[in-house]
Amino acid sequence: MNTMKQTLLSELPALGLTLGGETVDKLCAFGAAVVEQNAVMNLTAITEPAAVARLHLLDSLTVLTAADLKGKSLIDVGCGAGFPGVPVAIAGEAVKVTLLDSLGKRMSWLETILPQLGVQANCITARAEEAVADHREKFDYATSRAVARLNILLELTAPYVRVGGAVLALKGAAARQELDEAKNAVGKLGLKVEDIKDFTIDGATHSIIILRKIAKTPPQFPRRYAKIKQSPL
Repeated sequence: MNTMKQTLLSELPALGLTLGGETVDKLCAFGAAVVEQNAVMNLTAITEPAAVARLHLLDSLTVLTAADLKGKSLIDVGCGAGFPGVPVAIAGEAVKVTLLDSLGKRMSWLETILPQLGVQANCITARAEEAVADHREKFDYATSRAVARLNILLELTAPYVRVGGAVLALKGAAARQELDEAKNAVGKLGLKVEDIKDFTIDGATHSIIILRKIAKTPPQFPRRYAKIKQSPL
């Protein structure tokens, strides 16, 4: 059994997840494809198989423990190499995943590799603050990982989520500090903090901040990214 698969199987129970053999194999196939493509395209600094299993695959799969995604729609904003969206598409039950990123080469690779692996996901190449014009409040969930601090990230993700849905923000040990910074943004964007789930992965704390959408996001949000970054809510 290869290292990536062995690591995944041994550490999935700590997340309370049970996945079938075919699903685990597909997750590992995607992890291996990322490492292979990384030789010609800058996708990740993490390439050691056990680390890919823990820091990419397992970290992404924590999303499945934060919400019931069965039959729901989810957009991964700033998906990068496909995390957490692709593992969610592989392991989630009947979840409709959309991957959004502004880097065309990266998205072209995902559009090529995912059908080869038998993974269904819609790919959109655009900036988050621009693509929302066509997808405003169309999704049950929005998720994002390693894109920006929470007070910036929420303005980029909340407009995609319909009322009753939620933003699932993947964060590290500074999750509560970032949430404290983002209190003003939470209120202005129609969100309410519902929960913070903590996980220990590779000896470090990983968290998902769950923010429920309780009201429509005002139409002036999101602003242009330069403005968001210069003056976070």
